[in-house]
Amino acid sequence: MAHLHTAAHTSLRGWLRHLAASDRLAAIRPGVALEHELAAIAKRLDGRQAALFPHPGGHPMPVISGFMSRRAWIAEAMGVPEARLLQHFRAAAEKPLAWREVDPAAAPVQQIVHRFAGGAADIRALLPVPTHSEHDHGAYITAGLVIARNPRTGVQNVSINRIQIHGPDRLGILILPRHLHAFFAAAEAQDEALEVAIAIGVDPLTALASQAIAPIDCDELEIAGALHGQPLPVVKCLTNQVRVPAEAEIVIEGRLLPRVREPEGPFGEFPKYYSAREEREVIAIDAVTHRRDPVFHTIVPAEMEHLLLGAIPREATLLAHLQRSFPNVTDVHLTVGGVARYHLVVQLRKTREGQAKNVMLGAFAGHYDVKQVIVVDEDVDIHDANEVEWAVATRFQADRDLVVIAGAQGSALDPSTTVGFAGNKPSPEWQGYGAKMGLDATKPLASAEHVFTRVRIPGERDVDLAQAVAATGAAALVGTPLQAE
Repeated sequence: MAHLHTAAHTSLRGWLRHLAASDRLAAIRPGVALEHELAAIAKRLDGRQAALFPHPGGHPMPVISGFMSRRAWIAEAMGVPEARLLQHFRAAAEKPLAWREVDPAAAPVQQIVHRFAGGAADIRALLPVPTHSEHDHGAYITAGLVIARNPRTGVQNVSINRIQIHGPDRLGILILPRHLHAFFAAAEAQDEALEVAIAIGVDPLTALASQAIAPIDCDELEIAGALHGQPLPVVKCLTNQVRVPAEAEIVIEGRLLPRVREPEGPFGEFPKYYSAREEREVIAIDAVTHRRDPVFHTIVPAEMEHLLLGAIPREATLLAHLQRSFPNVTDVHLTVGGVARYHLVVQLRKTREGQAKNVMLGAFAGHYDVKQVIVVDEDVDIHDANEVEWAVATRFQADRDLVVIAGAQGSALDPSTTVGFAGNKPSPEWQGYGAKMGLDATKPLASAEHVFTRVRIPGERDVDLAQAVAATGAAALVGTPLQAE
């Protein structure tokens, strides 16, 4: 891909100004409550407008939410047509661009510094952290990019984890068995803390890059640079060796503490259910740095910003993975109804019978979260749920086209995998244990006459309704006034 893409939106504040200029940013009345009310308003606006909350709960720092809540907006932020969204992200992931370290004096995120040694600061007073869902156990940071270095190689990883406010200088965090988990396990095995930073309020492309499904020693900030078309400016933290986006709004610097676990949760997660309260890892805060007049970003859990941030990088990875073995796979889509993680639709230009079942197996191997795969033909719009359901209704027979794989690893956050375990709490080795289902909703390659010919009307897609509909209106043609007989 070209490293210069001037149309991309590489600044959070510039993107917010762009949304405001196109009536996609709602200014909310000052003083909205941080507990539930802020999230409720953002949810009601979800997918229509981003929401900017001045003085939430009386706090001087504003909160922003929902600025990436439509696929079309994310493509627009990238500077590409929506049809090229996955290809563009895939190209960036395959050709990351090394970041550029800047002097702290040139890093807006370090304009203001708060040190936490000896109880000098309190995270609860510094940041306007909302409480989102009804049964959440307190306030949560939901849009923080957690950045850590591999203790063995020094290469960074970036992820978004839910982070609970435990106290003035203490945070609880959910760490799933991925790269951050591996880094911390390596540090903890040496009885050492793992240095981390939490960047809050980054540009849309850096937020998206953080969710890339990348190898363990690939720094997602370099994928952000490729999306930007130029090296991402980073700065070294003041209290540790982690590099963070220099133009972020806020950074929390801290350490994951070895051999320390504290209760975290419940919390309303992306499947639209709560995850349980359990003993989880703990971060001690050493410092908070931020811009002058910073903006705090929160993601409303299980709504479109949350779902799309995870879906698009996964789709790009799954498409690349499938096309290595099946070049006639033309597109993939993680459905919103499948919480943008569990249900995948694959569009296939079928050339051999049985091919769809092989594609299903490849998709299940592509990411363990995938629970259901529907394979459809090229004539089916995989982004239209009615089209996909129509394909299943008319091209699928369960005794012939259904694949079920029992006893497979799935998502630990899928509540259906907890059924049958005491208290709905499986032990760690059984978490996410469940089944996979594949549906071949492709038509046969050979069929008699028009059995599988789609009904279409010649010219239906070419009709210019503005020209076809009479300007005089229907009443003039059938009599005035138009009355029922």
